[in-house]
Amino acid sequence: MGLYGLLDLSFWGHVGVTLLLTHITIVSVTIFLHRHQAHLALKLRPSVSHFFRFWLWLTTGAVTKEWVAVHRKHHAKCESEDDPHSPQRSGISAVLFGGYSLYRKEADKPETLSTYGRGTPDDWLERNLYARHAWHGLILMAVLDLVLFGVAGLAIFAVQFVWIPFWAAGVINGLGHYMGYRNFETQDASRNLVPIGLLIGGEELHNNHHAYAQSARLSNKWWEFDVGWMYIRILESAGLAEIRSAAPKTYISADKESPDLDTVRAILRNRFHILTLYSRNVIMPVLRQERRSANQYWQHLFSRAKYLMTREDIVLNDKDLKTLNDALTRSHALRTVYHFKQQLKSLWANSGGDQAKRVSRLQTWCAEAEQTGIMALTEFAQTIRGYTMRPIRA
Repeated sequence: MGLYGLLDLSFWGHVGVTLLLTHITIVSVTIFLHRHQAHLALKLRPSVSHFFRFWLWLTTGAVTKEWVAVHRKHHAKCESEDDPHSPQRSGISAVLFGGYSLYRKEADKPETLSTYGRGTPDDWLERNLYARHAWHGLILMAVLDLVLFGVAGLAIFAVQFVWIPFWAAGVINGLGHYMGYRNFETQDASRNLVPIGLLIGGEELHNNHHAYAQSARLSNKWWEFDVGWMYIRILESAGLAEIRSAAPKTYISADKESPDLDTVRAILRNRFHILTLYSRNVIMPVLRQERRSANQYWQHLFSRAKYLMTREDIVLNDKDLKTLNDALTRSHALRTVYHFKQQLKSLWANSGGDQAKRVSRLQTWCAEAEQTGIMALTEFAQTIRGYTMRPIRA
């Protein structure tokens, strides 16, 4: 065996093996821990589920209940003081480079596990091996790497050891709430890092995930690719997985003359998409029109107010509130469309779950919006009448 181990590979052979092993780990995290266990977006056959559990024990030492509990709490308390790993609260460096420490700190809290870790595996193997001897899997992996690849196996194991703490706990939890693009105006700071979710199993599409947390598919636009979803579809076609929930695809029905219960359900299900459309199709055109007729001072003010009027993740301070109020006081059109946005948001915030009241309020909202004389708002109200959805399965 010597320095080379049982498998005498070239340098690029070792690189290829490392990428393959870490890719399997990423796939195990995104399919098993995230989409299957944390969000119940799909079911897995016991054999597949156990393979993922074993592989994660072997390569990460992750305990399913701990991972699930910390992630669920992140969604429940996102960007608040109780968020386990928010760069908006802890700072980007603390999450990017110390994400695992933040995760470990939260996972060690019994109240977090009892509140958010329900429904995770609790069989004999979990209690007596995977959870009780979490680090033994990593030791076994180190030995296997050394036996198979010799001295190079130490480097392979080192990459495996830091892969998930850096990419998942650091990059996704850190940069995924700090930089990138947004398809949906969620109330948290989530971002899509890149449209090609390949390196981190599709988790790069983080804003999409926060908009539809229970979706097994993280891609949303036609030009986005989620490799985790590709593997899920392969498992489904082989009878090894069952998709329980996927983000709906929205379209406009030309047959509807008035909003109905289906319209309300579609809006409630896709409220972050509705807010994105409203900002893009109503607020932005009105802002551009107001800037064209304003002097330099007001143009600058309107530019500063743009994000305050369109972004849902910004917590307004006193300076922001003054900027926003000055812009709304200056422009009747801006004040009107901003007021209608708040009314639209109240559709899902109030009404006590009474869908009939929501239908009535939406009908009134559309009628009043069309009477404002603001073209962009009128067209949006006419469009929203036919807003509907159907599940995505392909």
